[in-house]
Amino acid sequence: MARPIPLTMPPRDVHGELHDELHQAPDKHAEALLAAYAVLQELHDSGVLEIARGALAASNDIIEKVVDEARTPQAIRAIRNLLFWQQILGSIEPRWFQAIFRAIPEGIAKATAEKDKPVSLFGVLRQFTSKDSLRALAATADFLEAFGRHLQSAEKSGE
Repeated sequence: MARPIPLTMPPRDVHGELHDELHQAPDKHAEALLAAYAVLQELHDSGVLEIARGALAASNDIIEKVVDEARTPQAIRAIRNLLFWQQILGSIEPRWFQAIFRAIPEGIAKATAEKDKPVSLFGVLRQFTSKDSLRALAATADFLEAFGRHLQSAEKSGE
């Protein structure tokens, strides 16, 4: 009958293997180590390391202050308002905003270019009768009407 061959493996020296790998690392990764040292020196020279060290040392204090401020009613309302505005702004087509924001510098330029010219009531009324002014007035009236409707519904619901 055949006898099994005993297999005895020496215990693995993980610490020794890591020590050997660490000893070989500077030769294997010399270029990367030099680049890392250069980056580290730049961070030190610019003071970023000092700032990081200070932030780490004060991290608990900073977190406590942020949490304390976030618990205030004003902060809670601000966060809710930001979430609300995110929904509103997300529902508006960008081309509508572009039309508004393109009109601002054009209107300011026109108003400042004619600042020496006297403003007359009839001149302003003539401007309001143009097709573009009437379109803007109609949009403003639509906005004010919707705003009033929502104000009334908010008052009724007690919001």
